[in-house]
Amino acid sequence: MTKPTSNSAPKTKPRIPRLAITPGEPAGVGPDIVLQLALHTLPAELVVIADPDVLRKRAASCGISVEIIPYRAADTLQPQRLGTLQVYPIHAPSPVQPGHLNVANARYVLATLDAALGGCMSGEFRALVTGPVQKSTINDAGYAFTGHTEYLALQAGNCRPVMMLINDDLRVALVTTHLPLRAVSEALDTQKIIYVIRQVEHALKTWFKIAHPRIAVCGLNPHAGEGGHLGTEDIQIIQPAIVECQRSGSAVTGPLPADTAFTISVRTHYDAIVCMYHDQGLPALKALGFGHAVNITLGLPFIRTSVDHGTALDKAGTGQADASSLRAAIELALRLIDD
Repeated sequence: MTKPTSNSAPKTKPRIPRLAITPGEPAGVGPDIVLQLALHTLPAELVVIADPDVLRKRAASCGISVEIIPYRAADTLQPQRLGTLQVYPIHAPSPVQPGHLNVANARYVLATLDAALGGCMSGEFRALVTGPVQKSTINDAGYAFTGHTEYLALQAGNCRPVMMLINDDLRVALVTTHLPLRAVSEALDTQKIIYVIRQVEHALKTWFKIAHPRIAVCGLNPHAGEGGHLGTEDIQIIQPAIVECQRSGSAVTGPLPADTAFTISVRTHYDAIVCMYHDQGLPALKALGFGHAVNITLGLPFIRTSVDHGTALDKAGTGQADASSLRAAIELALRLIDD
């Protein structure tokens, strides 16, 4: 076999990626944290899908000097430049007042997501990074909306999404997402848990380069059911999923009692923890690093990351919003694109 010589043609340097950014609820801190991106340079083209007038007014409120540049898909890809923000214009139908929700703008929030999703599906955008939405306002406007994760999955072709949040200390994935607690038990089934475990294992291998991922699975009930005395879901639904994954060669352990699964002596033995419901896993993760964690959706045909916090209406327009989670979400999206 002929070995390559020093005269071999160098690999073509890949183009910089283009990312879609949606601020989310316009009355919340989404516009504030997005505007803070203008204070940095980044090795990617960022396209903010939002109302330019909302951004200009919020920039004035927060004391941020920024040049709003209209987005044109045909333009040459350019990295994010200091003092600028490239905006794909979608206009809010009603005036936006920081800190004051307005159901008249609910459709606007969904329109920004639809535009971003369409661009991701067509290949115009390499990834989507989302700011926080106010679910109650969207529902009050008459739209059935349980969250970004479910909405994007449905619009992308009725995918089966898996919600995973990560920070420097922990990775947590959820079997069920935005459900009332009383509905969780009925929503669980063995095949769904197997699917989540395998999605997490695949992400750990492909995106995080962990050759042999170790995954812990939490039980549903206190003490993982206490041998059936505190509920049978752990024995009848969760345990069979774990056994099936173990038979296929996965390093999966559980069901573990959730009250001890997140202690440092336990969690450090695993690369991810699969939880049965939203508030089983997220309080522990956010306690370890709220504002610096990132939400990533597995199972979509494109990369989507998000901030780990809500709309923080009390901070909107004050200049006090922290953009750390948004920057972390962008950095993770770029990392996943490179991989």
